[in-house]
Amino acid sequence: MRDLNDDPGRRAVAESIERGGGGLGVSELLAKVRAARGAGAVTGTGPGAGGGGGLGSGGLASEVPGPDAPAAEASGVEAPAADVPDQDPGPDAPAVDVPDQGPLGPDAPVPNAPFRHAPALDVAGLAVVIAAAAGRHLPAGHLAVDADFFDAGGTSVHAVELVAELEGEFGIEVDLDEVFADARPMTLARRWLPRLDPTHHRPDIAGSVPTRDGTLPDPASASVTTVPLPPTPLPASAENTAPASAPITALASAKGSALPIPAPRTPPAAPTGHEGPHTRARQEDLDRILADLALADRLPFADAPEPLPPRRLLLTGATGFLGSHMLLDLLRHSDAHVYCLVRADDEEAATARLGEQLRGYRLPWSSEVRRRVTVLPGDIRRPHLGLSDELWHRLAHELDSVVGVAAAVDFLRGYQSLRSSNVLGALTLAELAAAGRPKPLHHISSIAVFNEVGITSMGEDDPLAHVDRLISGYDQSKWAAEVALRRARDHGLVVTALRPGGIGGHTRTGAHNPLDLSSGLISAFGRFRTVPAFHCLNAAPVDWVSRVAVAAICEPDAWGFDYNLTGVPNTLDDVVRDMALGGMHVRVRDWDEWRTDTLARLDADPVPELAFLGRVLRNPTALKLVEATLKGPAAGGERTDALVAALGLPSAARYDARAQLKTFEKLADDGLARLPQKDDQPYLWFSETTEGTVGPVGAAAETPCSMALTLSIAGMYQLVKERRVDVTGEVSCTAIHPEPLTVERGDIWIRPEEGIPQQHGLRHQLLRYRLRLADADGGRWWLEGRKYARARRDLWRQTRALTVEIGREGEAASLLGEVVVPADSYVRDQIDGIKVDPRLTGQEKRAAKLTWLAWFGLEMGRGLVAPFARAAADLLDLRRTPTLSEHHR
Repeated sequence: MRDLNDDPGRRAVAESIERGGGGLGVSELLAKVRAARGAGAVTGTGPGAGGGGGLGSGGLASEVPGPDAPAAEASGVEAPAADVPDQDPGPDAPAVDVPDQGPLGPDAPVPNAPFRHAPALDVAGLAVVIAAAAGRHLPAGHLAVDADFFDAGGTSVHAVELVAELEGEFGIEVDLDEVFADARPMTLARRWLPRLDPTHHRPDIAGSVPTRDGTLPDPASASVTTVPLPPTPLPASAENTAPASAPITALASAKGSALPIPAPRTPPAAPTGHEGPHTRARQEDLDRILADLALADRLPFADAPEPLPPRRLLLTGATGFLGSHMLLDLLRHSDAHVYCLVRADDEEAATARLGEQLRGYRLPWSSEVRRRVTVLPGDIRRPHLGLSDELWHRLAHELDSVVGVAAAVDFLRGYQSLRSSNVLGALTLAELAAAGRPKPLHHISSIAVFNEVGITSMGEDDPLAHVDRLISGYDQSKWAAEVALRRARDHGLVVTALRPGGIGGHTRTGAHNPLDLSSGLISAFGRFRTVPAFHCLNAAPVDWVSRVAVAAICEPDAWGFDYNLTGVPNTLDDVVRDMALGGMHVRVRDWDEWRTDTLARLDADPVPELAFLGRVLRNPTALKLVEATLKGPAAGGERTDALVAALGLPSAARYDARAQLKTFEKLADDGLARLPQKDDQPYLWFSETTEGTVGPVGAAAETPCSMALTLSIAGMYQLVKERRVDVTGEVSCTAIHPEPLTVERGDIWIRPEEGIPQQHGLRHQLLRYRLRLADADGGRWWLEGRKYARARRDLWRQTRALTVEIGREGEAASLLGEVVVPADSYVRDQIDGIKVDPRLTGQEKRAAKLTWLAWFGLEMGRGLVAPFARAAADLLDLRRTPTLSEHHR
């Protein structure tokens, strides 16, 4: 049975026989399959054997192009003639339910009715089946055979579901990576058809199409049917040029041409003998990249723009993570009116979508913002951005800047699937910038243009990566867009390339992009407590990236250069130290070991929010992107640093634990990360002993009371966020119980309420204790304690004396008193006796102790000084009328 399953063609025959076999056993079915193959039942020359019907008949005689056959892709070009037999399949043939498809013209969608086991063993027919299946996973419900699945609204999740459906329903062996590489049904059909029946190839035939009743008749009576394919952009040649006024995306199609124009070929790279299967780009992708680069040579020549800050500018990508922050920074730091291109059906829907996205990133969408924003429904992938000719020409003469942020960010999709958004869209913006009034183009590129494994430097003026060494379609598309716009500079266009690296969350709001690779990696680091060995992470918070990008847009002297907006890189030691300070001790593992372990953890305990990271770590091409990201050198940003200094902007700082604090909290709220918990291994701990007396409320305190406590923190995050210390230990007080009471749960807050004095007095809270106690007989008690700072000279005792109240659970306090930390044990226990997580290195342990002592000492110092400052303010208060609070002093 394994041999049968491993051969797609044989399995297709077996399924056909099984459908007509009527309750045959496995051995009988295998016998029929062998008999069918031995008798040449699938040779396409005779009637079907047994009850096989359509798949066993001669309707499979049509040959298909091999994997090297050229594809008919030009707009208006008809596919080679397809043989459509008209033979009756016979009375025993099973009925195949194929709906009326209508003409398969360039814009005709393929119906989404089920094609269960349709006999489509040719390119066009198989493309119809794939398109029909894909349409059921799209918002529109249909997909043309030469339209891209992802451009039509499909997602990575939809692609996984489509692959499962094709394998389960149609018996098509599908590689998910091939769908991501090029998601056009016609391309997939060309690639998959040889696997279905490798014995039938005819390079000059595009394929047969099932008739309206779903049968494949005899090829002897075949009639030739022309199947026009939807347009696929191709470079125009010297023999077939488009008008100068045509949109740049129209230059990618040779309208009216009778034959497709061949793309320039690149010589194949010489193999080194030790390269794996995913070390070089696919040849077809390289050919398409070179063809797309040639489109930049058709841009018109432009004059230099006026060196003035923008007053009216077009912004694409305003609904994205970076683009939304740039929109608000443009409004805050310039007087410009911003036209936002938003993908939507009409202006009302576009406005609603923009507002929803801004609010989702915790940005304002007020009437003042709306007053300075004009929303234009359009699409970066369409000619003239999907705008009317009148609006296009009006913008060409009114705008004074174009800012391109929009891009399809998907590390799984191939170049063919991303080019319309990331490359042709950038060229359309260049066309707009060159038309009418001269204006600069500010292009958000990416540090991914350097994502070649083994590259040694990534400076702002360093050579980009070798394109044949870029494996990921995203890397290839960003590289092609930037190189194409460099050619546009030769036409006089002023192009500013702004290259962010990883874009982290906002340092104040915590807003982040949950599908950003850097967010996914940081989430996995914190959740699984492991990190792969890497060189550095070139990442910066979105608020800094946005602010610097907008500064370059608004400063004419900064136009026309390349900038790396990557901030200060994080090394492996930096990440490990930051996470350790946050109470998240992580293990450093080899890259392959970390990847295997992370995938195993995601499989064992699925996290929906990290599903995209799992798909990236399983995809061989996306893995090259991640590997290049983690193993690449630190990106240089000398020009960016000079711009920041000249304009007085905040200098680049490392995206450290403090900068990530709000983002990490948001990641934890979204289920992407795990913060330190009370039950985790303590990060730092020490002992505290107190001795004193307590007594009934209103009576003298004469009963001895002591506490032997252990104070601990799970991480520095706990201090920064909650200013809280965990407490365990015992309380001994014979007035409550003859045996010590156990602390079931305890907390200490440092300077609660920022040390605000109680009842407008001069006693400022230093510490507040709250313990839940249990005695040996099961009784429950509570203890409240406070350390106060006063404007007195006994500061040393104030830091050690604790006023306590004790009572039964649910009742008022029955005991009052005071306990004090002995002077001789304070330094011994709480300074010299500090212990740190033994998993840390000696250097990390010393850093942890010093960090705790510095933070706690600063807080205690502020608390002790506050009463003296308040007393001094009262002495200097020269008001004649006393305030209400002064009457109580």
